[in-house]
Amino acid sequence: MATTTTTQSDLTNGVNGHHAPVEQTYPRFSDIPAVIDIPVRGEDGDEAVNLDLTELLDETDELCDLLENENAARTYWVTIALAYAKQNKVNIAIDILNKGLAALAKARSEDRLSVLTCLCWLYLWKCRHAPRVKPTQPLEDERNKEHFLHMGTQTLNEASRINPSYPPLFLARGTLYLLRASLQPSKSTHSDHSERNETLKQAVKSFDDAYRASNGKNVMAIMGKAKAQFSLGSVAQALSLYQQALERAPDMLDPDPRIGIGCCLWQLGHKEPARAAFQRSLDLNPDSISANILLGLYYLEQANQYNPKDEAFMTLYKQAMTTHTQTAFKLDGMHALTCATFCSYFLLRKVWNNVERLARRAIEHTDVNAIASDGWYLLGRKEHHEGDLQKANEHYTKADQARGGDDKGYVPAKFGNAQIRVSQRDFEGAKFKLEKIVEKSQPKSVEAMTLLGVLYAEEVFANQATGGKEDKSQEAKKAIGMFEHVRTAWKDAKRKNLQPDQAVLLNLARLYEHEAPEKALACLLQVEEMEIEDINEDDLPDEIGEDEPERRLKRELLSPQLLNNIGCFHFAAEKFTEAREDFQTALSACVKLGERQAREEGVEDFDTDALVSTISYNLARTYEAEKIDDEAIKIYQGLLERHPDYVDANTRLAYLAFKANPSEGGEAIKRLMESDPSNLEVRSLYGWYLNRTKKRTLALNEDAEQRHYKHTLQTYDKHDLYSLTGMGNLHLHVAREMPRDTDAHKERRSKTWMRAVEFFDKVLTLDPRNAYAAQGMGIAVMEDKRDTAAAIQIFSKVRESVRDGSSVHVNLGHIFTEVKQFSRAIENYELALAKLKLAERERGRDSQILAWLGRVWLMRGRQEKRLDAYKTALDFSRQALESAPDNINYRFNVAFVQIQLAQMVISLPEASKSLAEVEQAAQGLDEAIDAFGEIAKMPNPPFPRGDIEQRANMGRNTMKRQLASALERQAEYEKKNAHKLEEARRKREEEVARREEEKKAAEERLAEERRRLREERERLAEEDRLLIERRMDEEKAREAAEWTTDEETGERKKREKKPKEKRQKRKKKGEDTDTDADGVLDGEGMNGTGPSDGEAPARRNKKRKLESRKGRATSSKYKSADIVEDSSDDEDMKVSQPAAERDEDEESAVETPRGGGDLSDALPDEDEVAPAVSRLQQRKKIARVLDDDDDEEDEEMEDDAARSAGTPQAGDSDHGGDAL
Repeated sequence: MATTTTTQSDLTNGVNGHHAPVEQTYPRFSDIPAVIDIPVRGEDGDEAVNLDLTELLDETDELCDLLENENAARTYWVTIALAYAKQNKVNIAIDILNKGLAALAKARSEDRLSVLTCLCWLYLWKCRHAPRVKPTQPLEDERNKEHFLHMGTQTLNEASRINPSYPPLFLARGTLYLLRASLQPSKSTHSDHSERNETLKQAVKSFDDAYRASNGKNVMAIMGKAKAQFSLGSVAQALSLYQQALERAPDMLDPDPRIGIGCCLWQLGHKEPARAAFQRSLDLNPDSISANILLGLYYLEQANQYNPKDEAFMTLYKQAMTTHTQTAFKLDGMHALTCATFCSYFLLRKVWNNVERLARRAIEHTDVNAIASDGWYLLGRKEHHEGDLQKANEHYTKADQARGGDDKGYVPAKFGNAQIRVSQRDFEGAKFKLEKIVEKSQPKSVEAMTLLGVLYAEEVFANQATGGKEDKSQEAKKAIGMFEHVRTAWKDAKRKNLQPDQAVLLNLARLYEHEAPEKALACLLQVEEMEIEDINEDDLPDEIGEDEPERRLKRELLSPQLLNNIGCFHFAAEKFTEAREDFQTALSACVKLGERQAREEGVEDFDTDALVSTISYNLARTYEAEKIDDEAIKIYQGLLERHPDYVDANTRLAYLAFKANPSEGGEAIKRLMESDPSNLEVRSLYGWYLNRTKKRTLALNEDAEQRHYKHTLQTYDKHDLYSLTGMGNLHLHVAREMPRDTDAHKERRSKTWMRAVEFFDKVLTLDPRNAYAAQGMGIAVMEDKRDTAAAIQIFSKVRESVRDGSSVHVNLGHIFTEVKQFSRAIENYELALAKLKLAERERGRDSQILAWLGRVWLMRGRQEKRLDAYKTALDFSRQALESAPDNINYRFNVAFVQIQLAQMVISLPEASKSLAEVEQAAQGLDEAIDAFGEIAKMPNPPFPRGDIEQRANMGRNTMKRQLASALERQAEYEKKNAHKLEEARRKREEEVARREEEKKAAEERLAEERRRLREERERLAEEDRLLIERRMDEEKAREAAEWTTDEETGERKKREKKPKEKRQKRKKKGEDTDTDADGVLDGEGMNGTGPSDGEAPARRNKKRKLESRKGRATSSKYKSADIVEDSSDDEDMKVSQPAAERDEDEESAVETPRGGGDLSDALPDEDEVAPAVSRLQQRKKIARVLDDDDDEEDEEMEDDAARSAGTPQAGDSDHGGDAL
C-alpha cells in the first residue's frame, strides 16, 4: 500500500489545496436555459412562443400538443423534459418524452435515439430514488425500483435496436447493471460466478466501452467502473480508478471522487486517511450528505473503542451524532445511511416509533444491501425488545440474508436469531447457531462466546441441581473454554471497548469450584476488584485514613454474597485468617445493605436476616478451624437464640461439647438425636459418635453403628450417602479382622468384602464423584481379589478428583509396597505426608505415614542389600516414635529395624562397610535388646511375649558375639588397608587438582580467544566507520559540485553546464558536404544525410536515455575523431554512442585534425591504436548528469508510442493507477 498512501496524500487535497468551498464546474442541468423560444408557423411568417422553463405548469397537454402540431425538433422535447426533471418533476418529464417519441415516430432514427437515451436516464433516476420494497405508508407513487429498472431496460433495448454502438448507451447500460446488482442478494458462495458478480462484470464492460467511445475523456465512465470494482471487492483497483477521476476532474463535487477514495481506504484498513478524504470533501462542499454521514460513522467507530463512561467516548459520540449525522439528516431526511445511523441512536434511547420509521426508510430507499441489512436488524432489535419474537426472528433472518446469509451473512443478526431460540427454549438450536458464529467470525464474537458458554454452564448446573447421572464433563470443558476465550479478549489492546463481565467470572467460578478451587477464587477476587472500582466516592465516609482502612470500608459496600463465597474458598484452602476477615466484612456489608434498603428506593431486596445467619455460621466454623472454640460457641448460641431450630448450629455445638468433654458431649449428641431423629445431618453426626465410642465386634448384627445406619436406610432415606458409605466401611473393617484359617472362613471373609463392594457401588451410582466410596471399593478389590492393576486404576482416578486428600496416596503406597515397587510406594507415602491437613496431623496421622515409610525402606533395603536403605528406615521409624512417643508399636518398629540393621552389617563384607557403621550397629543392637525387654513386660505387647523375649535373647547371645567379631575384623581390615586407602585418596586428590588446572587453562584460552575476536570486531567496525565517513565526504563534494544555491530565491538548484565549442572537423577528400559533430555511429558503418551546399549544420539536441555502464558498448578500436553524418532516423535514439561522444561537456581524448586537409592524413596507424586505447582506459570516467527535462521528454515519447499501439480502456491514464 506504499503507492496507494502516497498517491492518496497527493490526490485528496483537490483544488490547489485551499479549504474554501468552490463553485462546481459540473453542476447538474447547467445546460438547461431559463427561457426557450419554440418556433411556430404564423400568418406573418415564422414566429416563436416564449416558454419560461423556471415556471412550468404541471399540466403539459397543451404544451405537448403545441410541440406536436409544430413538428418541433427533438431538442425542444428533450430540453423541456429536462427542465421538468431539474425541478424534480421526473414523472412529468417521462410523460413528455413518451409523447415526444409518439410525435417523432416518423422522424429520423437519430432523433428518436436521443429521446430514448434521455428517457432511459430518467427511468434510472427514478429507480435510484424509488423504494426498494413496497412502502409501509401510502405514497403518491408506490412503484418500486424493480418497476423502473424494467422500464429502463425496455427503453435501453429499444434504443439499442436503432443503433447498438451509440456512445451514450454504453454509460446508461453500465449504470443500469449497477442498479440491477444492488437488488440482487450477496450469495454466500466462494465461487466468483454468482448472479450479482456477473451483473457487476457486465457493468465494468459497459463502462470500458463508454470510455473507449469517448477516447478516454469520459470521467463518469471511470467513476462507474470504480463503483463496480468496489462492489466486486476489488478495492485496490477501485481506489486507483477514483484517484484517476480526481486527477481528471479535481473540481467535480457531485459526484465527488473523494468519497470513493475514502470508502476504499476505509475498506483497506486506513481509517485516518479515509477520514482525511471525507473531511476534504466536506471542506469543498459543506452540504455534502455523504461526507457528513461518513464522518459521523468514522467518529462512531472511534468512540466504540472506549468505555461509555470514558470522557473521550462522550466527546467522539457527540461529534458523530450532533455535528455530522444530524446535519446529514437535516440535508436529506430520506437518505438511507443517515436514517440507519440515526435509527441506532433512537434504539439506544428506546424511542420505538422513531426506530420503526427510520428503519423502514433505510430499507425502502437504499440501493446498498448492507444498509438494507442494517435496517432489518434494527427492526428486529425493536421487535425483540417489545416481545414479538416471531417478527424479530423474521427481521433478523432478512438482515442476515441481505448480507449473504449462511457462512457469510451478518453476525449481529445471527446472534439475534440465537437469542430468539434461547427465549423459545430451543437450546440445541441456539448452541448450533452460536457455534457457527464463533467458528466463522474473525475476530471471534465475544457476545456469541459468552452466550454459548452460559448455555453450556447452565446445562452443567441443572444436572448438578437435579442430581442427574449424565456425564456433563464435556459441556463443562466447553463452557470453561468459551469463558476463558472471552477473558483473553478482554486483555486484547486492540479491543478497547471490551470490559470484563461479572457474569462470565461468576459462571467460571462455579465451574471451577470443584475441579480448580484456586481458579474459582481468582475469578471471585477479580469480581471484587471490579465492584470496588464501581463504588462511588460519595458513598464513602468523609474522613478516611490510610489506604487499608479505605479498602476495608469499600469492601463493606460490596455484595455480601460475593464476600461470603470468597470466604468459603479461603476456608477450603485453609487460609483461615483471610476467611475470617471475609466473613466479618460480609456481616458489615449486610448491615450497610439493610441501611440502604431502608433509606433508598430501588435497592435490590434481599433477606438480610438469612444472609446474616449463613455468614455467621461460616464465621463460627472458621473460629473452630483456628482453635478459637469459645468465639465459635458464642456465635452458635447467638444463632440459636434467633433461630432455635437451626440444626447446623445445634450440631456444631454438640460436636464441640464432645470434643471438650466426651461424656457431656455424648449426652448432647444423644439429646440432639432425640429432638430431631429424622434430620439426616443429625443422624450422620450420631453415626460418627457411635464409631468413636462403640465396642468393637466382628458380629455385624450386634454393632450399634451398623444398626443405626441400617435404620436410617430403611426408615428415612435409602439413598443416604453417609449411611451407605458407613455400611461399606464397617464391612471393610470386619472383613479385614476376620479369621482366614479354613476355607469356610475364607469364603465368609470374601462375601463380607463383596458386601462392602455392593455398598460402595451403590454410592458411586448415586454420586459418581464420591472419593470415599471409590477408595473403599479399591481397598476391597485389593484385599479380596488381590487385583493390584484394578486397584491402582481406581486409586489413580480418585487421586485426580481428590487433590488435597492424603488417604488415596496412602492406599497407593500400600499397593505398590505389595507389588514390591518400592520407589513408587515411597513417592506416594511422601505425597500423602506432604498433603496432610492440620486436623489429620493432630490425630497422629503423620506418625502412621512415617511408620509406613520406615517399613517400605526396610523392605527395599532387604531386596537391594543396601545399608543406606536400612539407615533411612531407622530414621523414619524414629520420627514416627518421636511423633507418638507413647505408641508401643512404633517403639517395637525402631527396635526391630535396629536388629535388622545389625544383621545386615554382620553379613556385609569388610569392603562394603566402615568401622563407624559397625560401631553404630552395635550400639543400636544394645538399644533394641533393652527395648524388646521392656515391650515384653507391657500389658498389651504387639506380638506374643515369648516371641519378643526370644528375639531379645537372640540378639543378646548370638548377634552381640557376631557383631563383636565383625567389629574386630573391620578394625584389622581398615588397619591393613590404611596405606592403600591413603594412596587412593592422594591419587584421587591429584586427579581432581589436574582436572581443575585443565579446566582453568581452557577457560583462559577461551577468554583470550574472545578478547581477540572482540578486538578484531572493533578494528573492522572502525574501518567501516572511516570508510563510511570517506564516502559521505565524497558524496558531499559531488553534491557541492552538482548543486548550488540560487542567489535570488535561496533554493537549491543544479549547476548550469556550459558546453564547450567543438572544433570543426576536416572533410574527407572528395566530399562536398559538412558533417554533424553529434552524429551516431552504428555497428555497421556510417550512414545518414547532412546539409548540402557547404552550409554549416545547426546543432541538434538529441534526446538520449541513460544506460548503465554494463550496458554500454565498448569499441574495440579508438579513432582520433569520429565523423558521423547527421541522421533523422528514429533509430538514432536507440543506439548508444561512445563515451567520448556522449559527454558533450568533455573534450575528445585525442586532438581532431584542423584545417581542410585530407581526413586520411589524420588517422593513426594500427600500431598507434593500442597505446591510445590503453591511455584512454586509464583516464578517469566523469559521471554525466542529464537534464531532468530531457528524461521526462524521453519517457513521454515512449509512453505516447506505447499508447498509440493499443486501444484505451476506462482507467488507462498516464497519471493514475493500473489499467483494468
